[in-house]
Amino acid sequence: MNPISTLFAFLMNLPERPMRWAQGRLSKGRLGWVFVAPNLAVFALFTFLPIAFDIHYALTGGTNLLPSQRPYVGAENFASLLDCTDHFDANTCHRDLFWHGVWNTLRFVVFQVGLMLAFSLLTAIVLNRKIIGRSFFRAAFFYPVLLSPVVVALIWKWILQREGLLNAAMIGVGAEPTNWLLDPHWAFFWSVFVSIWAHMGFYTLILLAGLQAIPAEINEASQMDATPPWRHFRRITLPLLMPNVMVVLVLGLIRAVQVFDEVYVLTGGGPGSATVFVVQYIYKTGFADQIRQYGLAAAASLLLAGVLLVLTLAQMKGSQKKNG
Repeated sequence: MNPISTLFAFLMNLPERPMRWAQGRLSKGRLGWVFVAPNLAVFALFTFLPIAFDIHYALTGGTNLLPSQRPYVGAENFASLLDCTDHFDANTCHRDLFWHGVWNTLRFVVFQVGLMLAFSLLTAIVLNRKIIGRSFFRAAFFYPVLLSPVVVALIWKWILQREGLLNAAMIGVGAEPTNWLLDPHWAFFWSVFVSIWAHMGFYTLILLAGLQAIPAEINEASQMDATPPWRHFRRITLPLLMPNVMVVLVLGLIRAVQVFDEVYVLTGGGPGSATVFVVQYIYKTGFADQIRQYGLAAAASLLLAGVLLVLTLAQMKGSQKKNG
């Protein structure tokens, strides 16, 4: 046996003695914890510990980074974020940028998730049919999902900038160029559009899997009865596809609430506060501002975590109903 094989065998046999000891001392139920303990330790280090720090920063004030140098202020950071004369008017709030981010995020969620669900469903129905080049189109629609969000944003920024590809095409047909990313309405529109373009393929795949899981006998029986296509979709396809639709809806909501990287690279939150979202406010407050207010950023992140927790529980509830 060569030295490398000997060393490899020695290393592989090292856990044998402690495992034999554990088998002799522990019951079968407790032995399982020995195997999952390393993963639990890593999970605690990179998940539970940061959550504990986040709670600590949310309950303390000042601009010091070290936890020991931060004075306890209780719920003062949360009160500052929620202090508004009229919560429907961000300009009346003490932290108006936060509420601009809240309402921008809510508007983004409504448009992005609604349109993405509609386009994903329509695309899945088309790609489920026997069309020429079906495999190519399936791959083409899924390809943007494989790209980094930053790459996606840079591509579209190159297309939409003043001297970009889209304005070059408009000049070519005799139209006036537009500052797509400097107009508040257009900047928000393109933020929604780019997000849909980047993620629609993933949700289309989920809906396509649901369509292919519908028994062929049901569709054949509907065709034999000469059921109109719209009635077939409304009475047969959509009810059977509803579990997949719910999964797409909840996953899309969770992703939309956390929108940051694509929009940050595309517009930087501008013009003004037109495309500032909650996650960008957290990043700006805690890391980008000259005076970094870690407590406010931590409090905002906990409020966002509460929303995500509700959406996750909704997904788990929907999965239980599906499995039941």
